[in-house]
Amino acid sequence: MTLLRRRMTVLASAALAGSVLAACGAGQSDDDGDSLIVGTTDKVVSIDPAGAYDNGSMAVQTQVYQYLLNFPPGSTELTPDAAEECDFESPTVYVCTIKSGLKFANGNDLTASDVAFSFQRIVDINDPNGPASLLGAMKKVEARDDTTVAFTLAAPNDQTFPQVLVTSAGPIVDEETYPADEVLDDDAAVEANGFSGPYTIGEYKKNELAEFKINPDYDGTYGEPKSDVTLRYYADSNNLKLDVEKGDIDVAHRSLTPTDIESLEKSDDVTVHTGPGGELRYIVFNLKTMPGDDDEQKQAVRQAAAYLLDREEISTEVYKGTYTPAYSIVPEGQVGATEAFKDKYGAKPDPDAARKVLQDAGVSTPVELNLQWNPDHYGNSSDQEYQAVKRQLEEGGLFSVKLQSTEWNTYSEERVNDAYPAYQLGWFPDFPDPDNYLTPFFAPNNFLQSHYEDDRMTKLLDSERTDADQASREATLAKIQEMVAEQVPVLPLLTGAQVAVAGNDVDGVSETLDPSFKFRFSTLSK
Repeated sequence: MTLLRRRMTVLASAALAGSVLAACGAGQSDDDGDSLIVGTTDKVVSIDPAGAYDNGSMAVQTQVYQYLLNFPPGSTELTPDAAEECDFESPTVYVCTIKSGLKFANGNDLTASDVAFSFQRIVDINDPNGPASLLGAMKKVEARDDTTVAFTLAAPNDQTFPQVLVTSAGPIVDEETYPADEVLDDDAAVEANGFSGPYTIGEYKKNELAEFKINPDYDGTYGEPKSDVTLRYYADSNNLKLDVEKGDIDVAHRSLTPTDIESLEKSDDVTVHTGPGGELRYIVFNLKTMPGDDDEQKQAVRQAAAYLLDREEISTEVYKGTYTPAYSIVPEGQVGATEAFKDKYGAKPDPDAARKVLQDAGVSTPVELNLQWNPDHYGNSSDQEYQAVKRQLEEGGLFSVKLQSTEWNTYSEERVNDAYPAYQLGWFPDFPDPDNYLTPFFAPNNFLQSHYEDDRMTKLLDSERTDADQASREATLAKIQEMVAEQVPVLPLLTGAQVAVAGNDVDGVSETLDPSFKFRFSTLSK
């Protein structure tokens, strides 16, 4: 686990160079070569941090908002961003001092009052697509004066709260332009220009195009951005692949198919960059609407599904090894990761065990399961992935699976409104610590909104977050993973590396593909 240094200080950085115009046309950069075009299939749910907890939205938020603390490119060491220093004043009070003279791009002062407002409104709004679940450890936040903000925590010695400040819950917004009780519309957010990060936003057409212009007043962790960037959104990863290969865009980041990546690795015109993994793909069960007459039957259905899945087949046949089997909710390589699902259900399908667990609970077969997947957020191979899941679950006649797909913006709304008994999700970690795969999923008021809550799990989560002894914490993490494997509120499938493809004349891609999982435009240049 990356632990926060007990005290942090940072000198104010120099003022940044003036902004330049971003490239507007595909493949057409300004004569000075200072603009780049990045392509993605990810979609934005909301620019407002209170209304989004997804990779596409965070890709925008990372560029335009400041955080109290942040990760410098290539590092997982927490470093002051808008803060000058942060420290534990007592075991349950964490205090940050804000740099003096900070401003939003609209000219309004950035003070401790804005910081307290930013965190409190996320909790108060509690949007179903928002990151309020990340702030479960925060009991209270208050601005003591213009430069001091204090967080009162629910438990002493919280080992993860400082890292929460770097997550989707951490962007600082302008209290003069963001409402306290509702999510701000994207166009209104762009017009308000309440940004203090490395970039501001120029032209903006939601999920079509966004122009990021260098913010000359940015004073923070990322340093001086090297280029203006235009972000183009693609509905089809095939077109994304073709455009980066032809040089019509400079960088393709999320999500190319495994076949496309394999093809692009053979091209002399582009470079395939990979970074540390941590992405998790999994199935979520809605414990209220999934099949089963009672809790015992519902758990038996989930356990039967766990017995029937063949992750290795999906890894090799669908993803060509770019994703590997995930046998725990905490991916391999994270502190304390186990293989709890392999230990309980085996590495290969076991139809006999699946049949027995259903029979013992009195579940009639075939179990009729509606399984939802998304075609535009997790890459084109999601179709093949879920066709494979359907075939595996139906092996032996134990399940009858009806697959349905929905576009991402609708998907994000419907999944939290009990529309899907079981559905696909992917997780892109907020910070490099195992707790980030646990508390957002299984704590009360969790991000999944799947009706899972267990007092025993809550106590285990509270214990691992506040335990400074690594051996003891890892033992608790193992218990949590065993409990998830027993209850199966989610079913982990695969984990994958970060991949970006860029023209050979583009620098700075590898620097941002680090374990912090933040894709920063500020490192990119030609």
